[in-house]
Amino acid sequence: MLPFFLLLHLLFSFTSAVNSAAYTPTDYILLDCGAPSSSNLVSEDGRKWVTDERSKFATSNSENASPKSTATSAYLALSAENGRPASLIKEFMVPCFETEKLIVTFSPSPNSFAFVNGIEVVSMPKDMYVKHQEDSVSFVNSKIPFDIPDATAFETVYRLNVGGATVANVNDTGMFRTWRDDSPYIFGAALGTVPSRFNVTIKYTNDTPAYTAPATIYTTSRTMGPEPKINMNINLTWNFYVDGGFNYLLRLHFCETQSEVTKAGQRVFDIFINNQTAEHDADVINWSGGNNIPVYKDYVLLTPSDGHSKQTLWLALHPTKPARYQDTILNGLEIFRLNKSDVSLAVPNPESSSSPSPPSPSVRKNKKGCSLVMIITIAVFSGVFALSLIICVFIYKHKVRRVKDLAVSEPKSSWAQLPCPSNSTCTTSVSLLPSDLCRRFSIVEIKEATLNFDEQFIIGSGGFGHVYKGCIDGGSTTVAIKRLDSSSRQGIREFQTELELLSKLRHVNLVSLIGFCDDLGEMILVYEYMARGTLRDHLYKTKNPPLPWKRRLEICIGAARGLQYLHAGVKQAIIHRDIKSTNILLDENWVAKVSDFGLSRLGPTDMFQSHVSTVVKGSVGYVDPEYYRKQQLTEKSDVYLVRCGFIRSIMRSTGNDSRATKGPNQPGSMGQDLPEKRKP
Repeated sequence: MLPFFLLLHLLFSFTSAVNSAAYTPTDYILLDCGAPSSSNLVSEDGRKWVTDERSKFATSNSENASPKSTATSAYLALSAENGRPASLIKEFMVPCFETEKLIVTFSPSPNSFAFVNGIEVVSMPKDMYVKHQEDSVSFVNSKIPFDIPDATAFETVYRLNVGGATVANVNDTGMFRTWRDDSPYIFGAALGTVPSRFNVTIKYTNDTPAYTAPATIYTTSRTMGPEPKINMNINLTWNFYVDGGFNYLLRLHFCETQSEVTKAGQRVFDIFINNQTAEHDADVINWSGGNNIPVYKDYVLLTPSDGHSKQTLWLALHPTKPARYQDTILNGLEIFRLNKSDVSLAVPNPESSSSPSPPSPSVRKNKKGCSLVMIITIAVFSGVFALSLIICVFIYKHKVRRVKDLAVSEPKSSWAQLPCPSNSTCTTSVSLLPSDLCRRFSIVEIKEATLNFDEQFIIGSGGFGHVYKGCIDGGSTTVAIKRLDSSSRQGIREFQTELELLSKLRHVNLVSLIGFCDDLGEMILVYEYMARGTLRDHLYKTKNPPLPWKRRLEICIGAARGLQYLHAGVKQAIIHRDIKSTNILLDENWVAKVSDFGLSRLGPTDMFQSHVSTVVKGSVGYVDPEYYRKQQLTEKSDVYLVRCGFIRSIMRSTGNDSRATKGPNQPGSMGQDLPEKRKP
């Protein structure tokens, strides 16, 4: 049987004194559930457990429990786990006021049973995580305040010692929390460095008292390393699996213990959560006031409920501006799920195969007699199944051959069917798209977001169709919605290319794909909203004030970083092929993000292959001459486009977009004519 422990932290209504000492719980109860009354269990960490029969907790049969006794069961509804660890511990922080009783009820699902091996009840300071209006937190990428009232219940999802080893519960500050190693959650090969200083004294403050986190959390950290050029081209990223439809509180712990960083402005970075800006120009020294002084920052993220059991939550840090140390830092991280409006923390159980019920005694007696019958039955069914499979394969191949023949002789008028996420109800083949990284919208959601594609929300147009500004998740998130024109056959291929590539990419300088919709023959992509439009909007025929030279340079550098990530930051290089000012988008903080991956191609598959042979594609005036002439695509083709775009951005000069492709000023033509001009 899988051992299961329940750890409850109680938020009491008294106010504890703030001092530099670790917290001493007013109530601390350890229950060894189901043990005989004579048991005196002492765990390996030295803590003494009492049986539930001898405790202040009265037990009752769950079948006879009154409705009132299950009032808090919504807080404690547990989801099944696919894995089989040595033990499973679920931790909740439940508000319990002086006049209330704590009632823990386990209600089994149909055809199952509930059990628990141990229960820990630990009190904690009331104001440790609860935030009111005067000290409220904000939603990520929004200035809307989020009030966390006293009655809020939390479930601990992750608690990490970033850059250090696991900190056992007995080494916590008095609440017996366990801080796990963060390395399993690092995304990509950029693990950073883990500087540690154990000979420093952490200076706790009134805002960050000693019980906030152990000193070990603040003396270890994870940074990007001493190479600023590398740091400016990558992110330090973690990813976590969470359940959709909840608000999540993320608490990030910081402390500058490195002797090199002593003043504000020496290490400045951005914090991104789910590809949204949570904090711009984060400066730990500026927040805390000096070295060895801990500080934490809270952020609330709403995850959409899209029917998937799990979603990916991304946390990324990136250096922002030139400073003495172009680096980032993080010491600790806590992620909590907050209860819904119906005071529920329950999540759906993952799909699992039902296990057979244990055989009755009569079945056991006839086990030998039935074994022969079972073998014969299994053999017969196996033969029938194999024959059916062969017939199905033959019919399928015959149908595919007929479809291919029809496709050659008769053009299609309908839209191409997209691959669906593996956990959806589609009947198509296995999807190429990771369902945990990309959300699938219904056409109803898209129409609600755009008021049925109202023209007043159109913010852009092109050969693909229109781009609309819309709001999803109850208006809390603004997005850009690209609706492809069904008459464009080229658009269908570009749609699939962009969906398959962009859904797997995460970088501060790449536009983020939030999801897609393919209901009722539609082809719609949903992106993060770029408040300041395209770079071209600020260069040509615009009423906007001219961009300062420094900002133009920062935009160019940002786009180059995004491109460098495509070429060197992923397993197989991606060549964009269409870098131009209309495909460089700007968010509200003027961060440049490369977009429009419809023409992108995967680069060479191994080190012995120098190029990809392909038909020339791209925008007129933005084609590498060598690529145009040889039809050999390399990363240098993108570099050429970036160079042309940067010159035009700085010089504020338009390209030759309106000229004929065969004109003398077309870059491809210049490259083609160049050998002729070099002849004496």
